[in-house]
Amino acid sequence: MDVTEGAPAPDFDLETPDGRVKLADFAGKTVVLYFYPKDDTAGCTREAQDFTALAPEFATAGVTVIGVSKDSIAAHRKFATKYDLGVKLGSDPEGATVERYGSWVEKSLYGRKYMGIDRSTFLIKDGKLAKIWRKVRVPNHAQQVLDAARAL
Repeated sequence: MDVTEGAPAPDFDLETPDGRVKLADFAGKTVVLYFYPKDDTAGCTREAQDFTALAPEFATAGVTVIGVSKDSIAAHRKFATKYDLGVKLGSDPEGATVERYGSWVEKSLYGRKYMGIDRSTFLIKDGKLAKIWRKVRVPNHAQQVLDAARAL
């Protein structure tokens, strides 16, 4: 599948602590899917907190924010409770959605290569990929996504 700006968004169907969410739920709406490696790690926590801090502004702009990792629903619940997170967290234990969005990539740490989730964000409007961020750096990222969503 073509994962480029302007292309149709790949389908997703994710379990969240509040029930299932799928692309079809957002027909005619705007959704942000952000992929992150692991619950309760420094960068992932900061990113979730940044999106949470801007949650009221995303809501005012009519945008739903969903963080996606391969962590379980139980891990998501614990993570959300521990940090009082205000964004939905989607569980993709098999990695099907992560792969569809091209976010399952080869990484390297201290010369060791392994597969993992690339921190990436997708702004989807009316079922189309409006904006894509790859190799995301957390500082100011949530604000950049909000600014892009407002500009649609």
